[in-house]
Amino acid sequence: MSTEHGPGEGADGRAADDGLTADEGVRTMLLLMPRLVGRAKRTPVPEALRFLDLAPRHLSLLAFLLFEGPLTVNGLAARLELAPTTVSLMVGELSQKGVVERGEDPADRRRTIVSLAEANRRAVDDWLAVGARAWYTALEPLSPAERRTVVETLLTYEREVAREG
Repeated sequence: MSTEHGPGEGADGRAADDGLTADEGVRTMLLLMPRLVGRAKRTPVPEALRFLDLAPRHLSLLAFLLFEGPLTVNGLAARLELAPTTVSLMVGELSQKGVVERGEDPADRRRTIVSLAEANRRAVDDWLAVGARAWYTALEPLSPAERRTVVETLLTYEREVAREG
């Protein structure tokens, strides 16, 4: 990492507009991201779901079903950016535990539609609510353009880490 100051930065290396230099931003994010990931992993599973031995990897799948409604296995796989066979295994596991339900697609009986079991909808919503409240607190004061920048920055980071790894 460079410690030289560039265009738009003061002699002290700080961005001229009281923002962060790229180096300051990278340093801050490198220190912050492990804490964020650790906190997200420690988000407690709601009591109603605790006995099911669910892992954080299930949360994204359940979130898509909660937000978007019933989806095909391939639709879930595309959204989760996982192989359909991996998602099929996850759905099978969650189906056996009664967290999700599988049914035939009325338009194409060869396809399986996955939906959140109604009995668990509230518990899944509660599980997601902790993160949702934190994101609302962080994003609500921002303008729509600033929110877009935050989201695009995180998506770019995810893409670049995946490319490098």
